[in-house]
Amino acid sequence: MTKQPYHNREVSVTKIFTFDSAHRLDDYIGKCANLHGHTYKLEVTIKGRTDHRGIVVDFGDIKKIVNEQIIGVYDHRFLNDLMAFNTTAENMVFHFFEIIDTYLRKIADDTPCRLLRVRLWETPTAYAELTREDYDAAE
Repeated sequence: MTKQPYHNREVSVTKIFTFDSAHRLDDYIGKCANLHGHTYKLEVTIKGRTDHRGIVVDFGDIKKIVNEQIIGVYDHRFLNDLMAFNTTAENMVFHFFEIIDTYLRKIADDTPCRLLRVRLWETPTAYAELTREDYDAAE
């Protein structure tokens, strides 16, 4: 027996990842000018209408994008060697937003959803965040 859709409204879903990397901040006076590391926590929030199954986007698709394009590239690496900008949380969250958004759009034909927010936790009490609204307003 096929069940009828429960609803067809927009819902936000979030998947959380962690990775470890080292960096140092350029043009900075303080401890962070020295080489140090973080266990970063990356929160990816996607919003869209549920499909006939009640799904906005397959969590496996989010996992594939982030693991291949971010974790696989930046985990256990020295970020300053990989990024052409100062490796602040603010710059990194913008960079990660663009990466995830690009790859999410490639599957958006099958799953009409959009990247809503990316949050990058540098420590358990500090994060940088970029929302779709702020990203689009900057263009």
